[in-house]
Amino acid sequence: MKTSRGERLFYFCNYAILSLAGLSCLVPLIHLFSLSFSDPHAVMSGDVTLWPIGFTWETYGVLFNGTRVLGAFWNSVVITVVGVALSMLFTVMAAYPLSRSHFYARRPWTLVIVFTMLFSGGLIPTFLVVKSLGLLNTYAALWLPGLISTFNMLIMKTFFENIPEELIEAAKMDGCSELRLLVQVVIPLSLPVMATLTLFYGVGYWNSFFSLMIYIQDTTKLNLAVLVQQMIQSQTILQEINNVQSDDIKDVTPETIKAAGVIVMLLPMLAVYPFLQKFFVKGVMIGAIKG
Repeated sequence: MKTSRGERLFYFCNYAILSLAGLSCLVPLIHLFSLSFSDPHAVMSGDVTLWPIGFTWETYGVLFNGTRVLGAFWNSVVITVVGVALSMLFTVMAAYPLSRSHFYARRPWTLVIVFTMLFSGGLIPTFLVVKSLGLLNTYAALWLPGLISTFNMLIMKTFFENIPEELIEAAKMDGCSELRLLVQVVIPLSLPVMATLTLFYGVGYWNSFFSLMIYIQDTTKLNLAVLVQQMIQSQTILQEINNVQSDDIKDVTPETIKAAGVIVMLLPMLAVYPFLQKFFVKGVMIGAIKG
């Protein structure tokens, strides 16, 4: 169908606004990338903008050899992988029965769960519960209190409800139990929403910051988000770097070290997103549309 002049103008304005919004997010990232690979003299003089000047790897060598970034990276991987696995497991276990029309008290239980989106116990009661359970200074304090996101669970519940009932009935006629039906029929049909929610949970766990500051006192258990924040706030970061020769430290500046730390923290999510992006829109939209 041929578009009218007004529609073409509308599309042009939309593309222009979205392009500007995308650039506003991309330009700071490119600037940090350029800083991390630039010569320290060019960085100190303020000449670096969107392209590295005097390309060098020295900053990353000092970052990996002189800071706890590798240990923090591994901690982030453990927190994210285990947290996503547990959250997805329990989200599916909560969403599937609530999506079945024959489940007893389906509506009251849904209302009780939705109630948690509006009201919560608060920070201090949550901390006291975690402390009384002996979870302080353990990663369980990060996983258990927020094991299920109500918003994500509702998206998955709506997606399960959109699976044709005839398909469910046919599987039951063939002798499928509820567990087998879930594992062999429902979940394979739900890969778009599963990938989307995996991305949601993964980003949340990878960027965990406030909860680690509250519950984790052991510095060896801190993740990348907390370590990078400490590096950014530090005024003497070069003095805190260990196991690096003084000649190597002269080849970097605090600004390049901080920029490299941010890039290392962002790269895993940037690498994973393209593989899940094709499921992203489809998963959210199908989970949000009824019928």
